[in-house]
Amino acid sequence: MRTSNLGTVSYAPGQVPTDAAEMQRFFSSELQKIAASIAMLSLGHLDKTTVAPIKPRDGDIRYADGSNWNPGSGVGVYYYKGATSAWVFLG
Repeated sequence: MRTSNLGTVSYAPGQVPTDAAEMQRFFSSELQKIAASIAMLSLGHLDKTTVAPIKPRDGDIRYADGSNWNPGSGVGVYYYKGATSAWVFLG
């Protein structure tokens, strides 16, 4: 079983067990992973992004790593301004 990283906002569902006896443990684990992701979002956490989003939408916010993906001003937080199709550096 993969251990969940509580420092990230992403969620990937685990493999559903075929043994019905394992279902309670599985659902409990999945709910904990979902709750941890929601908690990180509510605290304003952003994971570093290493590649540009394929289809950014107006108002998207990303934390760019500044090396693999550098939208213009290096590492930092950016928002996507759809009217100009540009990532705007916030800091």
